[in-house]
Amino acid sequence: MDDSTSDYQLNPGEVDYEFGSNEVPEVYYIRHDWFLTWCILQPLSVVDDQLVPKVGMTFTTLEDAGKFYRNYAKAAGFSTRVRSTNRKGNEIKNQLITCSREGKWKSKISPTEKTNSTADLNCHARIYIHTLKDVGAWIISKVVLDHSHPCCPSKAKMLKQHRELSMSIRRTIENNEEAGIRPSKTYQSFVAAAGGHCELSFIEKDVRNYITREVRNVSEQEDAKEFRKYLLRMKEKNQNFFFELKLEEDQSIKLAFWADARSRAAFEYFGDVISFDTTYNTNRYNLVCGSFVGVNHHGQSTLLGCSLMKNEEIESFKWLFQCWLRCMGGNAPKGFFTDQCASMKRALEACMLTTIHRWCIWHIMKKIPSKLNGYKGHADIEQEMSQVVWNSHSKDSFDRNWNGFMLNFGLADNKWLSGNVFLKSAAEV
Repeated sequence: MDDSTSDYQLNPGEVDYEFGSNEVPEVYYIRHDWFLTWCILQPLSVVDDQLVPKVGMTFTTLEDAGKFYRNYAKAAGFSTRVRSTNRKGNEIKNQLITCSREGKWKSKISPTEKTNSTADLNCHARIYIHTLKDVGAWIISKVVLDHSHPCCPSKAKMLKQHRELSMSIRRTIENNEEAGIRPSKTYQSFVAAAGGHCELSFIEKDVRNYITREVRNVSEQEDAKEFRKYLLRMKEKNQNFFFELKLEEDQSIKLAFWADARSRAAFEYFGDVISFDTTYNTNRYNLVCGSFVGVNHHGQSTLLGCSLMKNEEIESFKWLFQCWLRCMGGNAPKGFFTDQCASMKRALEACMLTTIHRWCIWHIMKKIPSKLNGYKGHADIEQEMSQVVWNSHSKDSFDRNWNGFMLNFGLADNKWLSGNVFLKSAAEV
């Protein structure tokens, strides 16, 4: 697929001029690839004066100057390009940025079918920027604002330079691509949600290009690099953001942990008892996703950290729990809930010596159907067992109710139910 897209160029033969009263602005009827739109020509005077480039303006970097001119171009209704850059060695000395319609526009129609095969636009709108050695800044030394063609501020967002995909749009594209949804269907869903093509700041080709460039060509190693860059950006935004990353020899993710400032602050208030869950797996690289969760004063779950793990070995859990302790200032919780994972249990015993470890009752109760399906009347057994577990409010009442339950249903020989570990977890949690 050809990734290149070109800005729509006005062909003088395709423009119909319509004039009304003095109170009505000039209107141009422009034919586009997939829709017809009214383009209202607005004079440059409507652009906020703070956005208009002026001779003598200075900028810290060349990138800042280019970004300023692009923002002005979007407000005025055109797009830009770098016409020339002069260097001395590896250092840039000056740069000329022009309107994208500078030069001559060549018609795609062959000369045999159209006598006027070219149309002189030769737009002279431009800015000239050069460096100031003494102060280490960049200054605009020449500005031309007049264009030789109509500008369309209301539709400038559809020019290639100004089209963009927001973070939420990109995430939706990635999810749809992973689910096997065609790009055309993805784009149509955006159109429907926005209320029409004109309400979007991108076209279908942008969706396809993003899939080709960013989604399908990203390797596991590249994902790890981008993930690290993302974590670093989060750290730059807030110094209380915490993360640690461990990579394999091939630079893919082996272990990762991160927690934002809110999670670290929440631990100070709600960090007495923690639950750690590794129920979920990512579906692309088969990484185990773990979450540290506490309970706030409203009885709501509050996230206290997240992790990615390539395996669930003892050493991996040790690395993770040590990271979490460093993140939380070395303060271990009083209680720690996990599923019935032996590796996790041994890692906790090594890292949090004073913490009471218990198996999560939810994980235990989740196994009831598979453990009791072989019994006649298993539905009644499950119901009675749930009553005993959830409605026993002390160790003594649990022991009494549990022994009665085991005796009534003749379950004394069931190793899973009579196991000391299960009784200890259910009774003391």
